[in-house]
Amino acid sequence: MQAKPLTIGQLAKACGVGVETIRFYQHKGLLPKPPRAYGSIRRYGRETVARLKFIQAAKRLGFRLEEIGQLLRLEDGTGCIEARELAQRKLEDIRARLSDLKRMEEALVELIERCDQAHGQVRCPLIAKLEEDPLFDSFF
Repeated sequence: MQAKPLTIGQLAKACGVGVETIRFYQHKGLLPKPPRAYGSIRRYGRETVARLKFIQAAKRLGFRLEEIGQLLRLEDGTGCIEARELAQRKLEDIRARLSDLKRMEEALVELIERCDQAHGQVRCPLIAKLEEDPLFDSFF
């Protein structure tokens, strides 16, 4: 049994996004604009729901819209090697960001410990360190 086509509002609700998000994805070429019957509104099918869910899942994995567009162009199954390479680059990017986050965490732990050790009317060690140490410039 064929599912009933959805209006843009119904599509947005079904996928948990706003109508403007759908229009934006259409503008970017990530979602097709279905034809509009004369005097009627556009109707979206099951394939659009699946494509929109794919976009959302790829975004949760950290892919940018441009990269999602590349993946969508490879969806016919012939571009598995290219899709893997794109995923590999994304993984390397995520690992680099995790490394940066770990360094930031360590720096903040150290600064918080300095704050805990400061007593009396002294200049805040955290603020002083941030003002003087160029190591922290790249984090803020």
